[in-house]
Amino acid sequence: MTSLAARSARIPRLTRFGWLMGLYAENHRRLTRLFAPADLAVGTYRSSIGDGLDLQLDVIEQHRYTTELRMTYALLDPLTGEPDPSAWLRLYNDAHQLEATNCYVGRRWQDVIGMYPPPAELIGHRMRMNTFLGKWLEYLAERGHGMATLRPVEIHPPGTPLNEGPGGAAKKLAMNA
Repeated sequence: MTSLAARSARIPRLTRFGWLMGLYAENHRRLTRLFAPADLAVGTYRSSIGDGLDLQLDVIEQHRYTTELRMTYALLDPLTGEPDPSAWLRLYNDAHQLEATNCYVGRRWQDVIGMYPPPAELIGHRMRMNTFLGKWLEYLAERGHGMATLRPVEIHPPGTPLNEGPGGAAKKLAMNA
């Protein structure tokens, strides 16, 4: 009987922080399997599977060990005009972790938990955001999103006709001169 108690005492308990790090690792695996974002250039990409709900993936910054991303649908919140749902992501390439730093669903994190939340509340909030992200990534994979459906999106400066890319008007003038 004492050997059973001694054996169970040696089994480490998983803390909430440990659980959160596990979520980060699972989300990293899911996102890299779907889109391999560490290999993408900075820019905007769209994944379309023909259901009318295109996914937009913005690669904001690429650094040696991290990639900053935003993942959203092309839906806008009617009150703010911001994309909703939207997740701001930080991919740690060396540690194989993916952290949802902010999930915009009508409010910012400061509005949800305040400016100086206690650590337990902060970890709870991060667990909810990253659980949401994991479910979203799983849903995207089930629907058929992936590298095969991901295409770069050309961004046109305001005032430029869509058939002219950046510098298109200048090129036309030069050709007509």
